[in-house]
Amino acid sequence: MTTPPPLHVPDVARGRLDASRQGRPCFTSDLSVNEFVLLGDAGFEPLGLVMGTSVYHVGLQGVGWKVSQELGSQTQAMYNVRELAMGRMEAEAAQLGADGVVGVSLRPMNYTFFSDVIEFVAVGTAVRASDGKNYRSPNGKPFTTPLSGQDFWTLWQHGWLPRRLVLGNCVYHVAHQSLRQTLSQVGQNTELPQFTQALYDARELAMARMQYEGQQLGADGIVGTAVDDHRYWGEHAIEFTAVGTAVSRIRPDAAPVKPALTLPLSD
Repeated sequence: MTTPPPLHVPDVARGRLDASRQGRPCFTSDLSVNEFVLLGDAGFEPLGLVMGTSVYHVGLQGVGWKVSQELGSQTQAMYNVRELAMGRMEAEAAQLGADGVVGVSLRPMNYTFFSDVIEFVAVGTAVRASDGKNYRSPNGKPFTTPLSGQDFWTLWQHGWLPRRLVLGNCVYHVAHQSLRQTLSQVGQNTELPQFTQALYDARELAMARMQYEGQQLGADGIVGTAVDDHRYWGEHAIEFTAVGTAVSRIRPDAAPVKPALTLPLSD
């Protein structure tokens, strides 16, 4: 995958971010009350809500209806639009002087009047450590994670730190069956091997690319992995995405928090 170039904060957002960095107005976030309290307990303070967006035109790649194969042009386009949105969110977080962004949501938005145009929006809460240490990723960018404030607290208490939201994707065209094959399976319970293999291959490509991103970051592992599928062009193709959080163990001597069992008292 070709990674888009680094992005800068647009002027329209710079004023809002500068005001937040100076403490006026009060910070904004999408944290729940529990998440806010637990982040503070972990030694991190919220700085402000940060976001990034990208509207992208996705071209079509011609393919024969009898061929199951990856659509490389669409795969790269869908990867680029997510990275552009993520990059802009990271740039806003850096403008605030954040160590990272928690609770990141990366969601698509389709426009019915533009079937070949898609927008991705990345939103999260920028946070900074109160101990004055630098907890950014090794590449100097704020860490990013879709994990909730509660999950971040649990990771931190056990000596782990998120590095980045890592992503792998694959847009795949699944070949149609011939009329003879379709008729031969009428009324039968039988696996459709060409469909099974095509969809298996597509998921594996997405998973392998996500894992490669984690390895490039030097992470110890990936947690919170979710594999999903999206249809953007009707029956033309399907995209599989794998998303997770690359993590590193920064405090091997951390004492794990042992949960306590609480039983309700009967009347």
